[in-house]
Amino acid sequence: MSDYRLGIDIGGTKIEIVALDAEGQVVLRHRVSNPGTYQGLLSDVKKLVDDAHSRTNPYATVGVGIPGAVDAHTRLVKNANATWLNGQPFADDLQDVLGFPVRVENDANCFALSEATDGAAAGRHVVFGVILGSGMGGGIIVDGKPLKGLHDIAGEWGHIPLPWVREDEFPMPKCFCGNSGCLERFLCGPALAEAWQGPGNRSVQGIEDAAAAGDIAAQRALDLYVDRLGRACALIVNIIDPDAIVLGGGVSNLRCLYERVPDAMKRYVITPECKTELLKNKHGDSSGVRGAAWLWG
Repeated sequence: MSDYRLGIDIGGTKIEIVALDAEGQVVLRHRVSNPGTYQGLLSDVKKLVDDAHSRTNPYATVGVGIPGAVDAHTRLVKNANATWLNGQPFADDLQDVLGFPVRVENDANCFALSEATDGAAAGRHVVFGVILGSGMGGGIIVDGKPLKGLHDIAGEWGHIPLPWVREDEFPMPKCFCGNSGCLERFLCGPALAEAWQGPGNRSVQGIEDAAAAGDIAAQRALDLYVDRLGRACALIVNIIDPDAIVLGGGVSNLRCLYERVPDAMKRYVITPECKTELLKNKHGDSSGVRGAAWLWG
């Protein structure tokens, strides 16, 4: 087996590659702009892999995280916010270009895998990884392996409705997926920013300091967010009963989530004592690309 694992994270604006050694230490890291075209992406990934192989080991495995999923039945990408990837046989084409097998996985699953392997939830049996950023995603890891599901959508909790909804939360906001009331419309970063400072705002930077200084709007926005995230996490506990829920994305940097959400969860879980840990990620923005490398175990 190779002494090195290569991980590639394909984002909306960048492509990042890392090489991990046998101990999980990063020995190489490089980032380039995403070309925004399918053929350009294949070409740039090959260049990155060829360069990394020349500097580490020509037999290093390659795992790739994408902002979507490869349908196991059609082998085509679906649900990618980089819409030009949708409908493309990316995994198969990339293998043809490179000339050897690769593993391609949803980026939220890669995040969860990273944190379950050598991150905040290392050693836990069942881990639910959460990305709370400009959008919202999730991934389920069981005994160190992503749980993909029949349709390769396991963990997509951003597109289930807000649970235990209250009368004053109607009407439900519309989601880009075509439905109303999706969790993403309540728990993504821009949703919290708008609850604080009104429509059009997208940054939550400084919200905790503002709340501590007496900003009523900030306090209300955080109170509501904590309660809704508590409900959402309780739903996950009631369905898959994970050992830990790990938060990632920009919103995960809010300290109050770890202080307050566990108590909010307890009101909704169907067990007298909720022992599921709510954890901040260990690897930050590197979790996704590290998880891609760990796809080869």
